[in-house]
Amino acid sequence: MVMGVLAWLFGDPRHVLFPRNSTGMFCGVGMNRDQPRMIYVDILKCATTTKVMAAALGGTQCPTTQVCVPKCPSHFWMLSAAAYDPDANPKDFFHQQYCDHSLNLTTTTWTVQEILDAELCPSFLVPSKSALGRCLPSLHALKSAPSNFTLPGMASVNETVNSIRSAMGSLISGFNRKAVGVRVFEDFASSWYWILLGLTLALLVSVVFLLLLRYLAIVLVWILMVGLLVVGGYGIWHCYSEYYHFSTSKLKFGDLSFNTNISVYLQVKETWLAFLIILCVWESILILVLSCLRRRLSVAVALMEESSRVVGYLMSTLLYPLFTFVLLVVCVAYWGMTSLYLVTSGAPLYRVVSLSDPSVDKCSLINGSETCKPQTFNSSAYPYCPSVRCIFFRYDDTGLFQQNLVYLQVFNIFAFLWCVNFVIALGQCTLAGTFASYYWAFSKPTEISPFALSQCFIRTLQYHVGSLAFGALLLTCFQLVRLVLEYLNHKTRGSQSACGRFLFNCLRCCFWCLEYFLKILNRNAYIMIAIYGESFCVSAKNAYSLLMRHIGRVVLLDRVTDMLIFFGKLLVVAIVGVLAFFFFSGQIRLPGDTFQAEMLNYYWVPILTVMAGAYLIAQGFFSVYSMCVDTLFLCFLEDLERNDGTMQKPYYMSRNLMRILRKPKPFVTALPE
Repeated sequence: MVMGVLAWLFGDPRHVLFPRNSTGMFCGVGMNRDQPRMIYVDILKCATTTKVMAAALGGTQCPTTQVCVPKCPSHFWMLSAAAYDPDANPKDFFHQQYCDHSLNLTTTTWTVQEILDAELCPSFLVPSKSALGRCLPSLHALKSAPSNFTLPGMASVNETVNSIRSAMGSLISGFNRKAVGVRVFEDFASSWYWILLGLTLALLVSVVFLLLLRYLAIVLVWILMVGLLVVGGYGIWHCYSEYYHFSTSKLKFGDLSFNTNISVYLQVKETWLAFLIILCVWESILILVLSCLRRRLSVAVALMEESSRVVGYLMSTLLYPLFTFVLLVVCVAYWGMTSLYLVTSGAPLYRVVSLSDPSVDKCSLINGSETCKPQTFNSSAYPYCPSVRCIFFRYDDTGLFQQNLVYLQVFNIFAFLWCVNFVIALGQCTLAGTFASYYWAFSKPTEISPFALSQCFIRTLQYHVGSLAFGALLLTCFQLVRLVLEYLNHKTRGSQSACGRFLFNCLRCCFWCLEYFLKILNRNAYIMIAIYGESFCVSAKNAYSLLMRHIGRVVLLDRVTDMLIFFGKLLVVAIVGVLAFFFFSGQIRLPGDTFQAEMLNYYWVPILTVMAGAYLIAQGFFSVYSMCVDTLFLCFLEDLERNDGTMQKPYYMSRNLMRILRKPKPFVTALPE
């Protein structure tokens, strides 16, 4: 909360969410509320930036007048030859909505040439699309430019189109020189509603899968297994076909440099050979696992059916993941907004720059080192250079808050991971308490409270928040160390020796194993906390000792069940991830101008966000069945040690659960459902 307050005091997300005009005003805000788009008066200047301009602006801005407009141009237009007549009236040729707001075409005494020299109005317009609020020429429209669309000084329409394309490339390259954090959040700003749509789709797919699992567990599991085999077989056939197709190609993988266009790598036979080997190994492992664990797989499916029966008595538990989903969305939104405010915490800085070529007039006196404020800038102070402008070039990073921005972002990530782990722990403990109350009821389901879930939730908040926060903190520390190691490995990858790479990989492997072990330990500790109400450390110790005493059942039964649930989560992520890839990479297009993949700096940012969010959502929903299976299994082991089936110590397990786990029939057990 303190981090959020500090970020809110120093940050201004409008720097990312809205474009600016040449006076520093935001388009779509305040006085420009009805003008949310921004055009470049002479976009060709973006490709012909002089060295002085480039040095002054740091390569991040196009040195031309920028004007807020209601909408982007939708047609080709250029000044006619008659406009250059000294007696021509500017209002007969220019469009007021595309001119600088300081110019009134009705009352101005300026000639057309003077307006063009001062860059107050554009001399041509092309059909444009909005990208991050900025109007950029449409590449599709440029292909159909009219034959008479030839700008002054150019020989043909092809030369004009190529110049505009070159300017677009320079402009996009300038965007790409911005800080990575700003570019990433620009992608979030332009695609957040589609990301939310993808997360909603993941929610719906998870609900459908759980409903099918409730009524068709055995059928769904075997369909999943057979489906994986069929998909793997098809993948092997497809990879072999592509490898055979490119077998005569002389292009090798080592001949390619790094390229963001993935299709380039798909034209190399070594790529398909690698895919073929990976799929063959995967298919062999899957067949071997299914053959060796065929009987255990049937028992695991039966255990899931028993869990489905328990969930059927406690249907409210299926709604709890919605609450977890809301809390996770709040955590992600709060982290995202805080990061956005942090990355925009510096005040914008402006410099005085000439928009004309300084080599042909006295504008050479302006070297681009003088700072200014667009709200108070007066171009009349530079009478020898009419094209002088006050243009933004970067954000201030000299303040104490901005100098420690990296540490603040790291702390923000730490707080985000802690909150997410706590939300997951809260759900695990609540569900474990609910299912444990079912198991330890002697007369099922008559002794089950209709408000078992809400009672367990209140009890968890009342007595176990500290234990859950402590367990989440331990897990967060290991996750943060893993993130730091990944960051260091990425930064030093080019300079690492063979020994250094070996040590890094060993550290990454060790911390991954420790994190995985801690997740399992925390999960079982939360179950023991829900049953006995003891502290985290005591519960973790008791859970670990109990599982070690029955390690055979744990490995052969509980892990197989977890594998089936994990395959279900992978199915949800795969479905949503594939659709997100085709959509955000531009291979699936919507009618109209609803969304364009070209406006993204990194199309993989929303894809990875959707996939990560889909996994978190699937994790939340599948945690119902997973927690039910783990709770029943742990309660079963505890029941075996505490009771012996006599009248004095009857078993609490149901007869169906006893049959599934192959326990000899006891003398006394819980009443049948």
